[in-house]
Amino acid sequence: MTEADLAELGVHRIPMPVPFPQAGGAVNAYLVEERDGRVLLVDAGLDTPEAHAALEAGFARLGRRLDEVSRILLTHGHIDHYGAARFVQERGSGAPVYAHPADVAKVAESGWRWREQVPLFVAHLARLGVPADAIAAQTREGERGFGLARRVAEVRPLEPGTVVETRALRLEVLHMPGHTPGLVCLYDRARRLLFSGDHLLERISPNPLIELGPDGRDGYFRPLLAYLDSLRRTRALDVDLVLPGHGRPFGGHRAVIDALLGFVEKRQARIRDVLRDGPHTAYEVSRALFPVARPGDGFLVVSETIGNLEVLEARGDVVREEAAGIFRHRLAG
Repeated sequence: MTEADLAELGVHRIPMPVPFPQAGGAVNAYLVEERDGRVLLVDAGLDTPEAHAALEAGFARLGRRLDEVSRILLTHGHIDHYGAARFVQERGSGAPVYAHPADVAKVAESGWRWREQVPLFVAHLARLGVPADAIAAQTREGERGFGLARRVAEVRPLEPGTVVETRALRLEVLHMPGHTPGLVCLYDRARRLLFSGDHLLERISPNPLIELGPDGRDGYFRPLLAYLDSLRRTRALDVDLVLPGHGRPFGGHRAVIDALLGFVEKRQARIRDVLRDGPHTAYEVSRALFPVARPGDGFLVVSETIGNLEVLEARGDVVREEAAGIFRHRLAG
């Protein structure tokens, strides 16, 4: 199925620029034609002039207007997917915004703010062995990133199992936690189409990000463990075409998933190699895995490392121990 075939079903992809290359390319919004002549918007891009211009140009190219948007469905609560939802509301008819309940706090005005979370993350990163200068670089990067999105006054819950009907599609809401706790995919079982958000991308592995509980505790959500379970459930689906959050639509989802699972196994084998010479902090392991990562990417690489260490702990391969307020990991046995 080509993008021309998708257009026959009333599905149109609008790519928008993002300023961070690790995202995997331009972020996609999908305009989906409704039965009443209006349009559903899946994701909205960043709240930047460049993204606004690309979104408006995409609508114009399709002969559409922002005030025709009937509802906005968010695949997950990351800034490049919800950032311009408020812009669309203000330029249009105030279309309601929907997200999975687990991600609403990332998007809604009433949710937490980065500045409130900073002390919790600073304390947690210190427990992971991250030095103070690296923590400072990571918090600055976080502050810069959250400035590229605006919160939404009201976010309605997009419950798993909900069926979203459009002109030609019947989209089931599938909860696929991992990349975020509340990531959802939209699946048309008859057409074998999957709007995957950042759950499944063709060329990169979605990053498992550290998520802290309300009191700053770790372990309440283990992103890579959740992601691997979600991947296996996705592999069981019959899918002809994946409509991802970044990049062009692609087929062969099982081959992509198998490659991802193999990639994870190789990374974990490398972590076991690093730990053979004794206990290490997560930061030390991350430096071995990503020796040339820039300081601003520190949160991404530490998150990736912790995610893999949590999988190895769950398998009984690795043990985490705490001494003097610092976590270190060693091989079991």
